[in-house]
Parts: sequence; structure tokens; C-alpha cells
Amino acid sequence: MNRFPLWKNALIALALVLGLLYTLPNFFGEVPAVQVSSIKATIKVDTQLLSRVEDTLKAAAITHTGLFADQHSIRVRLADTDTQLKAKDVIEKALNPDPSDSSYSVALNLLSASPSWLTGIHALPMYLGLDLRGGVHFLLQVDMKGALTKRLDSTGADLRSLLRDKNIRHGGINRERETIVIKFRDAEIRDKARTAIADSQPDLTLVEGQDAGDTGDLKLTATLKPTAEKRIQEFAIKQNITTLHNRINELGVAEPVIQQQGADRIVVQLPGVQDTAKAKDILGRTATLELRMVDDESSSNASVMDQAAKGQPPVGTEYYVERGGRPLLVKKQVMLTGERLTDAQAGFDSQTREPAVHLTLDSAGARIFKDLTRDNVGKRMAILLIEKGKGEVVTAPVIRTEIGGGRVQISGRMTTSEANDTALLLRAGSLAAPMDIVEERTIGPSLGAENIKKGFHSTMWGFAAIALFMIVYYQIFGAVS
Repeated sequence: MNRFPLWKNALIALALVLGLLYTLPNFFGEVPAVQVSSIKATIKVDTQLLSRVEDTLKAAAITHTGLFADQHSIRVRLADTDTQLKAKDVIEKALNPDPSDSSYSVALNLLSASPSWLTGIHALPMYLGLDLRGGVHFLLQVDMKGALTKRLDSTGADLRSLLRDKNIRHGGINRERETIVIKFRDAEIRDKARTAIADSQPDLTLVEGQDAGDTGDLKLTATLKPTAEKRIQEFAIKQNITTLHNRINELGVAEPVIQQQGADRIVVQLPGVQDTAKAKDILGRTATLELRMVDDESSSNASVMDQAAKGQPPVGTEYYVERGGRPLLVKKQVMLTGERLTDAQAGFDSQTREPAVHLTLDSAGARIFKDLTRDNVGKRMAILLIEKGKGEVVTAPVIRTEIGGGRVQISGRMTTSEANDTALLLRAGSLAAPMDIVEERTIGPSLGAENIKKGFHSTMWGFAAIALFMIVYYQIFGAVS
């Protein structure tokens, strides 16, 4: 006889019903899908893109079983793989008419076949790993020498600026393998340069010497200290992992595995990904940030802009379209690169309370930016994200006053979401060091399906064997149990 009060029985029944309800998605399995996401900073995934994808499918007489949108992508659920491939080709042609200048990533994927009403109450299936679901496995080798070379190149530029500011004449600054060699005419100037470099570049070890060539110039050889090399290499691994996380969001992979293996390798596992080529393309993408000046005089000339839009910009400029669709001409000369950026955070303008992005530059970048803003007050400065040789203007603010101290603010015509996105791009838009794919495996879902089937059967037959034993041994009480 049940002696528990009604509310306890009701609570147990409610828990059982909710448990069954949120378990249901696991019984529907997965179906082929096409996923659309933006690959450019200035293009967002919104309701207009959703309508455009839906209209494209209708025009091609392709029937879908569900159309879903989130903050980063649009997903189209389809009945079979043939329809999936046809839909991918149709959407790709509609959204990317010029394959050499793609705006959207159109990738094959898998989606849960759960009904919309289950998805609407956030009843989602249990995500399976690579061994059960299938997918792709990559082992990436980070080029640590490339990271050090990149740092030495930027350090060489810093030393040129430093010696120029200190009015110290030299016979040339060159990188030779893993060292930076600075030549001088006499010992007094070399000693003066050594003192200035030691004060501003504590990560360098300086060794005096003499050129073995005919000139016999005195020289300083600068090398990175072991602690600095280790710090740069550790940063390269962490930065690359962060960047890979951001890029894999474009593929919409549920619970990807991205982790460091050893001192210089990164393991990437993408469960459920079918389009291996698209995954490799996104993982291997390189991006750089550049600050350039806008050619305001030419940009205000309608006839010049018409010619530029047709592919004939004035000499020394490039044609771009700013956020919001406004065209502008940007000078080719790069004033500052993203290598000088140490941090980028979204926030608000202290005066207007509009969304803004707050940047922090290193010492060399702060000095360059101070000179840049002092000499160009009232002019526009464009911040570009360069990917695969193609540039996108993230924003083009007007320089109001000289900006020193290495703290920079970007604001104007920007929502909170756009400020967060821009900060993310500036903070982790590029790889800190090159990477090569040294191992690649594609795992089919058939092995996982077989393992799941065996696990289900083992549980079922084990339960049946235990029930049979209890009935035989305990008879009536065993049957009741």
C-alpha cells in the first residue's frame, strides 16, 4: 500500500515525465544539413539572410525539414544526402557568386532530427564524441621558429624607431637567422646604442663584435633570452588555440575538442563534420590587422568613386565598403599592424555611453599611434582585417585628437553585439604562429553506430538474463521484483 502523501507521488511522476521528455531527442537521431555562416567581419548573420536562404531553396524547388538560426549561423535540415549536396550547391552559388571573394561559409553538417516543438523547449540530444558519431581528427604542428622569427622582425623595427628617436646613427639593422645585427662606425656610438637598447628591450641579450667583412664595422648582436623565447612560444600555442576556438564556431560543431599536445602540437577533433575540405580551410586561415589612413579627398569625389567601384581606384589607394554600406578609398600604406595589439575589450564611450572597443598597444605601437594621430587630427583612419589577401574595413573612425599612452578607443555606429564581435576579431583574429596539418583522419559514423548498437544489445540482454535468474531463483517474489 502506498503510504506516501499525494504531493510526493506527484513530484515523482513529474520528474519521470520531464526525464522522458528530455530523453526523447536521443531517439530521433541525426539528419543531413547545410550550415551557412559569415566569414567576413562586416557581414552578419541576420533574419534577412535567413529569408534569402529560404527563398533560394524555394526557387530551386528544394524542400527542407527545418530552418534554424542562431547568433553565428543558419542551418537547413534536409531529408537525405542527395538533397543536402544539391542544397549546398544552390546556396553557395546564390550567396557567393564570386568564388574568389566569398562572403559566407556554406558547409555540410549533421543536425538532430528532433521535432521543432522539442527543440523549442531546449530538449536537445546528448552529443556524441568522435568515436561514436564520426567526424574529422587533425593534429596541427605549430611553427615555433616562425613565432620567434615574427617577434624578431617586429623587434628589429622597434630598434630602428628607438635609435632614430635617440639620434643614434647606425650602419644598418638586419635579422640574421635567430639574431638581430646592428652595425656601427665607432665604439662610442655602439656603447650609447647598447645602453638605450638594454633599457627599452629587457628580453634581448646583447653581444659586442666586429664585422668579418671588408668594412670591419663594429656591431651589436641581439638574441632573445631563453625565458623570452619560452614565453613567446607559450603565447603562440595559447593564442592559436583561442583563434581555433573562434574559427570552429563557424562550423557549428557541438563540443569540439581543441587541446595542446606536447610542446608544439594542437589536437582538433570535430565530431559530426562531413565537409573535411571546409574544416581544413577554416582551420588554416590566416588573418592580419592593419591601420591605414582614408583618402577623404578622393572619397568625397563622386566621379572618382564611380571609377573606383569599377576597379579603377586612384594610384596608391584601394576601394572598400565600410560598415553600413558606405564606400571609401583607403591608402595602401600600412601605418600600424595588429602585431602591436596586446588586448581588445568591448565597453562604452565614457562621454556618449555608446558601445565602443578599447584597445591596448605595446610600447612601440603606442609611440607609432601617438605620432599617427598627432599628424592626422580630423582625418579618418581605417581598421582593416586582411584574410586570404582580401581586406575588410571593420570600422573607420575620425581622429579627434592626439592619442598617447597606448590606450585607443573605437566607437561610432556600433551596437553592443558589434563591439563584442570587433573586440573578438582584434583580440584573436590571427594566428600567432603558422601551423601545418601533420595528421588527418576522417572517421565514419558506421563504427560508432555499431558500437552504440552493441552497447544497447548488451544492456538489453543483460537485463533479461538478470530478470530470468531472479524469476527462476525467487519465483513469485523474483517476478514481482
